[in-house]
Amino acid sequence: MAGICCGVVGEGETPAPIEPSSRTSRRRRMDILPLKLIADAAVQPATLENGRKRQKLNYCPPSSPPRECETRVENCVSSEEEAKESNPKNDMLHSNGAVDSCESSKSAEARGECPKFGVTSVCGRRRDMEDAVSVHPSFCHQKNGISDGFHFFGVFDGHGCSHVAMKCRDLLHEIVKEEVDGVGEPVEWKGTMERSFAQMDKEVSHMSGPLKRSSSTCRCDIQTQQCDTVGSTAVVAVVTPEKIIVSNCGDSRAVLCRNGVAIPLSSDHKPDRPDELERIEAAGGRVIYWDGARVLGVLAMSRAIGDNYLKPYVISEPEVTITDRMAEDECLIIASDGLWDVVSNDTACGVARMCQRSRKPPSPRGSPRSDLAKAPPVASKSSDKACSDASVLLTKLALARHSTDNISVVVVDLRRNHHQ
Repeated sequence: MAGICCGVVGEGETPAPIEPSSRTSRRRRMDILPLKLIADAAVQPATLENGRKRQKLNYCPPSSPPRECETRVENCVSSEEEAKESNPKNDMLHSNGAVDSCESSKSAEARGECPKFGVTSVCGRRRDMEDAVSVHPSFCHQKNGISDGFHFFGVFDGHGCSHVAMKCRDLLHEIVKEEVDGVGEPVEWKGTMERSFAQMDKEVSHMSGPLKRSSSTCRCDIQTQQCDTVGSTAVVAVVTPEKIIVSNCGDSRAVLCRNGVAIPLSSDHKPDRPDELERIEAAGGRVIYWDGARVLGVLAMSRAIGDNYLKPYVISEPEVTITDRMAEDECLIIASDGLWDVVSNDTACGVARMCQRSRKPPSPRGSPRSDLAKAPPVASKSSDKACSDASVLLTKLALARHSTDNISVVVVDLRRNHHQ
């Protein structure tokens, strides 16, 4: 049956195609368009659209250089940028200028600037503090003007009372300066340091006796009014751009860390050391073992400044070592026996190297150090956080190993090519 009026076709007729509405057609074209745009962008990421360049979708930034190299490059570039600002005609950086900038910073110490250092000195488990530390950058100058840099670092471990150690702290660097100024170039260091220690011992001897130091309030004046039984060890390092001169009198110690190896620059003066024992007995003295080897059963060291009642068995003559500085030198550790009695040379150098290799940013100058709150420092100062951390960590290690003495530690950074 054929349809009459509803547009129904008959059985043998083929329906004509229906033209889609305009709204449906537009929706279909809009659905296809984004897919086409994405495909085009993947094939041609930089096509122009209305005169503007389209951003690439497949861009990957290059990998960043290592942090150390990046820092070094930034230092060089910043120096070159400053130079370029001062000279507007230089519009391009040149590699020679960057190298010269870094080399000038590396050679700063060679011109005599003081190496970085850290100092920590604590009373520890003792009732009184008898250690003293002396740091004097550029305490004297070479006459030829080539170098400004003789730098003085000293640790003094007093016994009987503190006033001899304090006197050495305040005066010994001035005596060494006068001796250096009085000799020609180059300085003959062995004789200079021996004369300086002898003069220091005379200064201490002159201040001995009843109440001759009216300005002093140390315990020996109040209780015994005598100073002949008071003395101090002394280990002093004079650091120059070319050499390290260490003068030692007593059982404090200086150790050089070179390429990871601990090199002692001083030898402890113990009464049972074979050559010291022979010297004491040759002078008519005796070494008696009373809680360890002691001169006349009293003093546990064979050399010291002061101790007039034990002369000539206890002498103030230092042993002097002169060491050429090398590129492999890392740090110098100077400390009293409060450290060395419980910490070996190798361990101390390992701790200092670990702190030097730390990449933590430097702490603001003058910021308080809470890590010493339990052991208030008598003397604590530094010019570098790594050296300061090393001296603090060595002090804490000695306390953790139950050191019963005062502890004083100085760490000096000897790296020539280290630039922060």
